[in-house]
Amino acid sequence: MKKFIVAFDGLRFSESVRDYAVMLARQSGAHLVGVFLEDFTLHGYKIYDLITKDGYNEGRQRQLEEKDRVKRNLAVESFETACQQAGLNYSVHHDRSVAIQELVHESIYADLLLIDNRETLTGYTEKIPTDFIRDLLTQTHCPVLIVPHHFKPISKLVLLYDGEASSVHAIKMFSYTLASLKQEPAEVVTIRDLNDSLHVPDNRLIKEFLKRHFPKAVYTVLKGKAESTTIDFLRTQTGNPLIILGAYGRGKVSRWLNPSMADTMMKNLKCPLFIAHNK
Repeated sequence: MKKFIVAFDGLRFSESVRDYAVMLARQSGAHLVGVFLEDFTLHGYKIYDLITKDGYNEGRQRQLEEKDRVKRNLAVESFETACQQAGLNYSVHHDRSVAIQELVHESIYADLLLIDNRETLTGYTEKIPTDFIRDLLTQTHCPVLIVPHHFKPISKLVLLYDGEASSVHAIKMFSYTLASLKQEPAEVVTIRDLNDSLHVPDNRLIKEFLKRHFPKAVYTVLKGKAESTTIDFLRTQTGNPLIILGAYGRGKVSRWLNPSMADTMMKNLKCPLFIAHNK
């Protein structure tokens, strides 16, 4: 049995990542852990909410903290109810120290981490990708599935392949971790420079490998600049494709699947991204 973890800020609970996590855990027969990041610095109120004309109001702070507690409890209840209705084997962790450190530590003992692409673990809204997501992706010890803020069932797989080990590693990890999704149509996409041939890099080896994991995959080779051509192609996809891509900001990364590429995808595409390191 695999172990999936899903990260939540109970004060800004994401129903979307809950629904993706429950769906994938059910399909994979995985144990699902709801990690509720209750960072001691995170509150649903601002400091100025505690100030009245008479100065600091301790009673007001107790009221606001109680409101936060109730909101966090309702988030946990929502997660547990969804798991119970799906018949999942699940558990709940309350992590009350520094959120990024807690989540990275949890990832050591997980097969997959799911998180909403808008997650900030602050009291503020940030542009995508948020600082929290960027920090997480450079430190995580397991593959990460970043999901959009609105849930849609996955209808297709797009495997980004450029001949580098990082992209092959991501495909391997996806195949091992989310085998239940391999029934969906799969397309292997390669971007070549304008002066290159239209052959898939390591054509014989990659097709021999993928035939065992995605026997019905189709191959698309395009020419152009890696980032812009990839984004333009992905924007033409219908339904709700899941994109599989390689390393993010750790060690040597390919010229194609680099941090700016992953950031651009998070910013411009409203579909799930499966990201895995090749350490």
